[in-house]
Amino acid sequence: NILRRALPLFDEIIIAIGKNSSKQNYFSLEQREKWIRQVFSDEPTVRTESYSGLTIEFCKKVNANYILRGLRTSADFEFEKSIAQINRRLTEIDTLFLLTSADHSYISSGIVREIMIHNGDYTSLVPKAVKK
Repeated sequence: NILRRALPLFDEIIIAIGKNSSKQNYFSLEQREKWIRQVFSDEPTVRTESYSGLTIEFCKKVNANYILRGLRTSADFEFEKSIAQINRRLTEIDTLFLLTSADHSYISSGIVREIMIHNGDYTSLVPKAVKK
C-alpha cells in the first residue's frame, strides 16, 4: 500500500531488503525477494535488491536520495524518527514517511507469522503472491 501510493513521487523505487544480523527471519531472503518481485511485476519503476551493512551505505551505492518508510503507530514514528535523524546527520539522505492506510494499520509481520505458524487463515492479510 505504501509503495503503490509512493509510485507517483519517485522516478524509481528500490525495495531494499537488508540482512539484519540480529533478526531471525521466518522466510529466506530469496523467498522474500521472489514474493516482492511477483507483487510488483506490473510496475517497471520498482526493483528489488538485497544488501548487508548500513542502509545509508546501500543508499549511497545506488545513488538514492530518500528512504521511504511506512508508519502504522506512534511507536513506529518514535523509533523511525531516531533512525531518520541519525541517517540525516551522517549523510544528506532524507527519510520520507507515509502513514499506512487504516485498513492495513493493524497488520504486522509478527502477527501474520504467528497465524501462519499455527496454520491459521492469513490469506486476507498478505498479497496474492505470498499465499502458499
